[in-house]
Amino acid sequence: MTDYRSFFTVPLLCQFHGLPAPEAEVVFLPGRRFRADYCWRAAMVILEIDGGVFRKGASGHSSGTGIMRDMEKSNLAQLEGYVFLRCTPRDVETGSVIELLRRALA
Repeated sequence: MTDYRSFFTVPLLCQFHGLPAPEAEVVFLPGRRFRADYCWRAAMVILEIDGGVFRKGASGHSSGTGIMRDMEKSNLAQLEGYVFLRCTPRDVETGSVIELLRRALA
């Protein structure tokens, strides 16, 4: 699940650092319901923000089923040729995600 502060911050960080703007909540595989938090289709880059990393207990994406579903999503995206990046909301808040994006979008 996307942390909404991060959700609005990624496009602003990209704009500030001169990177292309991402599309948000993109269905990237025809025939599947998987959505990418952010996608740069032309560059074939997906960024997922793993907001539940430090939550106690298994729920949503941190449950066994959620983890397996996220693995399937990541694997299928990579098999389609996408660079699949994952980060935490902290990576967005500190701006450390920018270096990953810079390299992936180069």
